[in-house]
Amino acid sequence: MPLHHLFVVYLISILLVFLPSFGLAKLFKKAGVASWKAYVPFYNTWVMQDIAQRPKHWVFWQFIPIVGWFITPGIFIEFAKVFCRFSFGDHFFAALFAPFYFPWLAQNKDARFIKAEGVKHHQKPAWREWVDAAIFAVVAATLIRIFIFEAYVIPSSSMEKTLLINDYLFVSKFSYGPRIPNTPLSVPFVHNYLPGSSLKSYTTLIELPYIRWFASPVKRNDCVVFNFPEGDTVVNKDGYQSFQPYYSLVRMYGREEVQKNPEFQPLAVHPVDKTDNYIKRCVGVAGDSLKIVDGIVYINNQPGNIPPTSATYYTFRTKNNTPVDPDFLRESGIRLNMESNSPDFTAMQGGYYSINLTLPELDILKKLTVIDPNSIAKDVSPAGYTEPFTFPFDTVHYKWNRDNFGAIWIPKKGATLTLTKENIALYRRAIQVYEKNTLVENPDGSFVINGTSTNKYTFKMDYYWMMGDNRHKSQDSRYWGFVPEDHVVGRAAMIWFSYENGPRWKRFFKIIK
Repeated sequence: MPLHHLFVVYLISILLVFLPSFGLAKLFKKAGVASWKAYVPFYNTWVMQDIAQRPKHWVFWQFIPIVGWFITPGIFIEFAKVFCRFSFGDHFFAALFAPFYFPWLAQNKDARFIKAEGVKHHQKPAWREWVDAAIFAVVAATLIRIFIFEAYVIPSSSMEKTLLINDYLFVSKFSYGPRIPNTPLSVPFVHNYLPGSSLKSYTTLIELPYIRWFASPVKRNDCVVFNFPEGDTVVNKDGYQSFQPYYSLVRMYGREEVQKNPEFQPLAVHPVDKTDNYIKRCVGVAGDSLKIVDGIVYINNQPGNIPPTSATYYTFRTKNNTPVDPDFLRESGIRLNMESNSPDFTAMQGGYYSINLTLPELDILKKLTVIDPNSIAKDVSPAGYTEPFTFPFDTVHYKWNRDNFGAIWIPKKGATLTLTKENIALYRRAIQVYEKNTLVENPDGSFVINGTSTNKYTFKMDYYWMMGDNRHKSQDSRYWGFVPEDHVVGRAAMIWFSYENGPRWKRFFKIIK
């Protein structure tokens, strides 16, 4: 954790215990304790625990980063009890609004000092026991979700056949360092919308800058969960969101048409931590040079790692035009997802078939006696063919497609790039949106960044290139570019449950590679 982050953490901890001191001083006096002790951060909570006869080790827990912020309110609640305050409302305000609550309590005539012995004679109603237990569970689970791990479910086939639809994962937050929420005021256990509605589950009344503790860079070939980079603005209705991204619609129809067309309304704007979660494999890290040739990824001019479960499309024919069907191929050991919008196996004209295979499954196909092995060919877009909706959406300078792409340099924190009218399309969004700079592009090819004329830019963050293992059925960096480090959520660590027409027992507790 950087030193300035640690400083901020403990500054907040000190303020939490110091700001209520003006009310605590008068309450200390009522309890027979010198009032000056209320103004000494952390010593005051030691004295409060002594007065309430509660465990002193709670005071030391306050020094644990973040966790301590949740211990301090507990100490305040226990102290309020010795002044005969047992209601849920009292404890709510003591925990969340201590700087205002304790000065009010000090002036309240009903605030009688009953000592710890008086607290022991108070019996909580049964409903309070349940409420207190529920609050504790929510707080504990929220801390675990933010700082240790989070559950995630695979919604689409973009990572097949590594991760399957309805695989339930644990995502490790410690792998790259826990990220502090940009929007801390949100409904627990809910991402960006309230269940069953289009209402946001959070408020931007308080927004925090990007902070990651114990930061560690993403490693090449990791399976990574991250916030969708183009998800800051979405069409907030079924069928759109990240399935048909707003920026894709803008590139297709024009911004003005999208914003005035009622079909594309309403729009919703999300901060980084509330954009939709994606899961892909990191094939390129900051500083890498990446290109794709005939569907093969090259990193720094060397062939990249190909996961054995990575799938791509092939075409083939059978001997004597013998018909084959999905059931026959499944019985042979080939897994096929026959979803209607993008099936893994289809019959084509001229007696050819199209099939989505991993390399081990390709070996199985070649050995089937009904298959003509000489007819098997990878189904890739040819070099020179331009797909206009591949990144960076500049068909004048970049005639790329999903199978023949690049070369492209992935930005690295601290690295300085010379900007040109050719490469600005690659890095414009990173400079303007992710790193929040003003950028003016002059007709003569020069640039003005934050009011200064320059053709150099030094990146403030590391970036990554993410691709799905199911290469021809994945919306990934080939279609929206780089993933900034502040969008990284965590590493997919383990499948804890999997379901398809019943539990897939062999996938339970499988480590993700």
